[in-house]
Amino acid sequence: MSSQLVVGLTGGIGSGKSAVCREFERYAVPVVDADIVAREVVAPGSSGFAAVVESFGEEILSSGDIDRAKLRQVIFADDTKRATLEGILHPKIRESIDIQLAELDSPYCILCVPLLVEKGGYQNVDRILVVDCPIEIQILRVMDRDDLTRGQVEAIMQSQATRDDRLRVADDIIENAGEIEALETPVRVLHTKYLAMAERSKQEQL
Repeated sequence: MSSQLVVGLTGGIGSGKSAVCREFERYAVPVVDADIVAREVVAPGSSGFAAVVESFGEEILSSGDIDRAKLRQVIFADDTKRATLEGILHPKIRESIDIQLAELDSPYCILCVPLLVEKGGYQNVDRILVVDCPIEIQILRVMDRDDLTRGQVEAIMQSQATRDDRLRVADDIIENAGEIEALETPVRVLHTKYLAMAERSKQEQL
């Protein structure tokens, strides 16, 4: 784990995590995104790709790559298969994230982990930032974004921590119920706060 301040950013599906990460990136804050890492560790030709295909068969492939929609359908219908996938992916994701964090040189960074609360990953971060919005807004956003039915979105949400669970462990919260432009101010405030915290921590280590 890096010696810099690591802010774990999380939130339910459709809460706007990516939009908040982009706002932090405007301040040149490094963002390590677990979802991106998860795709990288199963890229064609990787050991993760081979392990997933061996476990789930070639029917989850499309044009030589893993079809995430097909794989999602398989694991949401079977908890055992979901556990199998997690057993393949999570160690590889953790290793890749640790390497990326160790290579960064910045006062603080954002570690975006959708399942931070569910998997207990918050034990490895210095702060927890939760992107929050009302459940109905989440559902409508995901239906529109991913072309899913309400039932499909609700099934995904049931596999995640509840809104209350996330808020209970939050150190900081960004409300994201409105337009993207409304994120600018809360991110600027938190950026200033995190820089000050990182500087304090650095001074204490001297």
